[in-house]
Amino acid sequence: MSRKVVFTAFVLVALLLAACGSATTPVVTEPPATEPPATEPPATEPPVTEVDPCMGASPGDTLTVMYQWSGAEEEKINAIFAPLVEACGIEIVAESTRDDAILDARVQSTPPDILFWPNTSPLRLYGDQLVDLDTVGGNAGNYAPYWIDMGTAGGRWLAIAVKADIKSIIWYSPVQFDLYGYTVPTTFEELNALVEQMVADGNIPWSMGMESGSATGWTGSDFIQDILLAQQGPDYVMQLISGEIPYNDPGVVQAYETYAAWASNPIYTVGGANGTLNTGFLDAIYLVFSDPAQAMLVKQSGFAGGEVVSQYPDLVYGTDFDFFAFPGAQGMQGGADYMMAFSDSPATQAMIAYLTGAEGAQAWAEVGFDLSPNNLAVGMYADEQLAKKAEALANASGFTPDMGDTIGAPFGEAEWAALIAVVQGGDVAAALEAAAAAQAEALGR
Repeated sequence: MSRKVVFTAFVLVALLLAACGSATTPVVTEPPATEPPATEPPATEPPVTEVDPCMGASPGDTLTVMYQWSGAEEEKINAIFAPLVEACGIEIVAESTRDDAILDARVQSTPPDILFWPNTSPLRLYGDQLVDLDTVGGNAGNYAPYWIDMGTAGGRWLAIAVKADIKSIIWYSPVQFDLYGYTVPTTFEELNALVEQMVADGNIPWSMGMESGSATGWTGSDFIQDILLAQQGPDYVMQLISGEIPYNDPGVVQAYETYAAWASNPIYTVGGANGTLNTGFLDAIYLVFSDPAQAMLVKQSGFAGGEVVSQYPDLVYGTDFDFFAFPGAQGMQGGADYMMAFSDSPATQAMIAYLTGAEGAQAWAEVGFDLSPNNLAVGMYADEQLAKKAEALANASGFTPDMGDTIGAPFGEAEWAALIAVVQGGDVAAALEAAAAAQAEALGR
């Protein structure tokens, strides 16, 4: 019985007793209110709809793919594909090439179902033939917005990065940091302060050797881009890549002046200008981890960790060598391979849904084929270095491709020439004027 019914009955009894006590007092009683049911009937649960991971693909269906990977890299991508292949029974027919002309011939004749390519140029060249990824299983919600923006053309989402390698990192020895009481900087101002403290302690902060034969200068180019990301941000870098900002803009001048102050002076880098220009880029890595150490810091891409172990097999990652994200950089620079679709077949949809979903992210992380930009891969990496790089990428506010590679010839070589001239003490404005002219020529401006 509800509390309201008990209360109503109590009132009626009280009124009757009052009537018995006074015959002259009329008693008027109201009929008891009708009570609602004590409990509501349970709501009907909506039926659970299971998504077919094969997206309608049947055993024996073929999926043609084209990519640039070969050797060990091709083995890794096949290992990533394997769970989907086993679950759905699809057959992957792959073609590996690094030749743009071969890609173009294939697209003009019989395009592959899915293309994996190390840049987004196919969006410009073949956008009309590409399929919108959100119509063929793409899970855009698993990516930072900037990845979607980079793969969007004409308002259509046509490409998504599936593999990334970050360059905006600095390698160091935790042993040396502990010895001198240094802490890892988190802002560009803290990095500058740390560099000055190292100089005050009698240590050489940087190992900046960039000798690489005919490609001498590329490590300096990467360093400049990270300085730009810290001083100006990713939007600025992307506007340099598009040509909206000329390469002799004051922001670029500032970055070159910052770089030259370190790269030309022997108190800041091993060997000063001579060391920067003539020390091999691999030797520059080794100098930080030699015994005794000849420098405290080296800015280099993710591959440096493997080179350290190769040169010094007894060193342990996390104890003897480690890295941190370039302090203050408002985004990451690096390389990426993008996935695009020329068909909407069930097998195509299955692969796109797989790689942009949870299962594909986990497979990618477990195989360790560099980094998956899919946010669901974070926390899944078996390799400690990849796990830390994945967190750095996930925390980045943007991603910018290498400027020299993206702008194209003749800019790359002109940028290296500008770097070499400035390190040797040449005039920054004059060096950048030539690089800006090459930028405009490369972009047709």
